[in-house]
Amino acid sequence: MKIIQSPEVFAFSLDAVLLADFTYVPVKQGNILDLCTGNGVIPLLLSRRSRAHITGVEIQERLYDMANRNVTINELNDQIDMVHGDLKDMPSKFGNGPFDLVTCNPPYFQTPKKKEQNSNEYLTIARHEIYCTLEDVVSACSKLVRPGGKVAMVHRPGRLVDLLTLFRKYKIEPKKIRFVYPKAGKEANILLIEGTRDGKPDLKMLPPLYAFDDQGNYTTELEEILYGKQK
Repeated sequence: MKIIQSPEVFAFSLDAVLLADFTYVPVKQGNILDLCTGNGVIPLLLSRRSRAHITGVEIQERLYDMANRNVTINELNDQIDMVHGDLKDMPSKFGNGPFDLVTCNPPYFQTPKKKEQNSNEYLTIARHEIYCTLEDVVSACSKLVRPGGKVAMVHRPGRLVDLLTLFRKYKIEPKKIRFVYPKAGKEANILLIEGTRDGKPDLKMLPPLYAFDDQGNYTTELEEILYGKQK
């Protein structure tokens, strides 16, 4: 798979790869939506797991263009569409509940003071809640996913309480959570969460995922996520 990216504008991280592996997907048919899609990496990765139609939404025009080019060079135009727009406008565009799954790798940090923001506007928008808050994201997901459909997100562990509170507020019942740790003995730095629209309470805490071993190499589990299981 070929992926166009730029360290000056947007380069996907481990977070996106982990979310694409963690989330449920409708395998043979259905509709998937990825909000804050950036260069389209999550739709590209999900296309390896599902034949469902996938739509990505990105507010930054340069990233939207990059995502379109990524779809084209990987010959996935029949399966993946990109939309240039604000996620808050997507319920009006698509209507209520047309998607079986909504994924999102949203901005992690609440809006800082101007002097604290990254000098690179692209990175500031991608990382900070400039154009949308976490509540905006969860509210949009709730409207866009069908009853019984899934919403999956990757975030920082420090926002867990906010995520649980907002999921419940917008009728997305948290169903599974997984923490990702840099290595054993360190604090978790990535949180994966999935919920079901109008689901019944039943939250599963999955086993922890460790990224590196004591020698600084990828763990076997992370290698399998990144590169596939070795035969």
